[in-house]
Amino acid sequence: MHDSRPQSLESLFDSVSGGNKGPLHDVQQRAIALLKLNRAVKGLLPSQLHPWCRVANYRQGHLILETANASWLMRLRYEQPTLLSALRAQILPSLASIDIRINPALAAKGDETVSGKDNFRAESGNSDTPPRQLSEQSAETLRHLASHSPEKLRKILERLASLAGEGTSKTSQQKK
Repeated sequence: MHDSRPQSLESLFDSVSGGNKGPLHDVQQRAIALLKLNRAVKGLLPSQLHPWCRVANYRQGHLILETANASWLMRLRYEQPTLLSALRAQILPSLASIDIRINPALAAKGDETVSGKDNFRAESGNSDTPPRQLSEQSAETLRHLASHSPEKLRKILERLASLAGEGTSKTSQQKK
């Protein structure tokens, strides 16, 4: 039977440092294996899926992938048969199935990764798209809407309207 009583951290670290294979060693080995599997899966997927997908777990022949939203889930399902056969042939011969789940937390991480690449392109001058701007007409519409809104929303709309004529790169720098 598994001992589920609380243990001190000292005893956990002592068992690892003593050459003994303790619970922390098992967790570390599992994490390393999942990271390697994640790298292998990303190597088999198209590059546009990389920021939006990751390996969540592998147990009893079932690989569990997480993705940011339903649109990326559909894209992964399209790649699923190819991924399944490639993983069986190269890494996991005992792989029975791939389960794909949505994890909204990946959307934020994927956005950071993608925006980081966009910021690099913008800073290096390789961006082909002009920066987006809020027109004066849109700003006037926002001001009109703000005059008929509750106070909290009014302040937000007025702040947004004040950005008319500025590029988005300036606004993203103000947020940071």
